[in-house]
Amino acid sequence: MNRPHPNDPLHGVTLETILATMVEEHGWEWLGERIVVRCFLFEPSLKSSLKFLRKTPWARTKLEELYLQTLPEPPAALEPPTTGAPEGIV
Repeated sequence: MNRPHPNDPLHGVTLETILATMVEEHGWEWLGERIVVRCFLFEPSLKSSLKFLRKTPWARTKLEELYLQTLPEPPAALEPPTTGAPEGIV
């Protein structure tokens, strides 16, 4: 079973998955505005962008950080269940 790594939210998430998710949710133009690289701005494709990102650590890091910022917040911790009796009544 694949469990998330407690210290690395990107554990088990491929670069291709990150890029495809970002493009699907936000589009190439949005990505190009936030990370100004030619592969996002001119004739973008997953293949060319992945090739660039794998060779360019700073761009990959920026994409990963952007991906983490766009993830939904985890649900807040739930309060412990109540006993069912109204307050003040024992």
